[in-house]
Amino acid sequence: MSIAFSLPELAAVVDARAVEGGRTAPIRGIASLAEAGPDDLSFLGNPKYAPEVATSRAGVILVPADFAGAPVAGQVFLRVDKPSYALALVCSVLEARLWPKPPAGRHPSAVVAAGAQVDPSASLGPLCVIDEGAIIGAGAVLDALCHVGREAVVGPDCWLKSGVKVGDFCVLGARCRLQPGAVVGADGFGFEPVAGEIRRIPQVGVVVLEDDVEVGANTTLDRARFSRTVVGRGTKIDNLVQIAHNVRIGRQCLITAQVGIAGSTTLGDHCVLGGQAGVAGHLTLGDRVRLGAQTGLFEDVPADGFMNGTPAVPFGLERRLVVLARRLPELFKKVDSLAASLDSVARPST
Repeated sequence: MSIAFSLPELAAVVDARAVEGGRTAPIRGIASLAEAGPDDLSFLGNPKYAPEVATSRAGVILVPADFAGAPVAGQVFLRVDKPSYALALVCSVLEARLWPKPPAGRHPSAVVAAGAQVDPSASLGPLCVIDEGAIIGAGAVLDALCHVGREAVVGPDCWLKSGVKVGDFCVLGARCRLQPGAVVGADGFGFEPVAGEIRRIPQVGVVVLEDDVEVGANTTLDRARFSRTVVGRGTKIDNLVQIAHNVRIGRQCLITAQVGIAGSTTLGDHCVLGGQAGVAGHLTLGDRVRLGAQTGLFEDVPADGFMNGTPAVPFGLERRLVVLARRLPELFKKVDSLAASLDSVARPST
């Protein structure tokens, strides 16, 4: 993987407020402040790393506009409003270079049903299968081995990485991006004990992803038992997440790795769920609710709640309980000592 950015090009991409220092050699890599070399771009995204700027060998450093310091010889500071976001802009340009959208058209091995509609500007990779009645929007890209089911819709400018499955009748809005192995529209986990046997309940609903949703690798979103499983506009879902049937997730939420959300639970807008958090079914989480990593939630949470632990309690309380739990061995020793003292007092002398 080779990259090259000239200094004027970098300054334009990040919309630098000021350029301090000078160099003619291009930037050929991106690295942390501690690891960067003279041909690397680095950034100060967190104030805790500010002392490392003075010793960094990076050729170009993205620093806050008000950063107190100056580049050394042969080094350049690009002063920007938000260095972390500026780096994201650089990476966006780099991503487009390294993984350009493939040209429009169909690979000869792609299988498209006669009744499917594929926009001429879309791209179908090797061994893609598009079933009857499906719609593939303008500019959509389906990498190798993608499968889009009957009457499903893939919106404009979506990008489905290799091995993505979109089930029958499911709908993807515009600009959705699904990483390899994601499954949208598998059957929900619906079963009912009847006369000593476990009977399957048909899952006849759909999954709807609104615009700008991103789904991580090997994440699964189950079709609804009836009606819809919904993911709101702009929500980002990490790898290995399980979204059960009839779940409704609001807009601009962040769902991190290995989260599991049980059926018929509703999340408001701007919620954040930490890694491996588990949410029981039929709950309601208000807007801006946050769950810490490995939280086990079994009750509704109002807007702006911050929960942690299993069973989940408010974050501040959970932190205090952790501190107290660490003191339990000492407490038990004191209780045992006190009990022994009381026994000696109560015991008759001989």
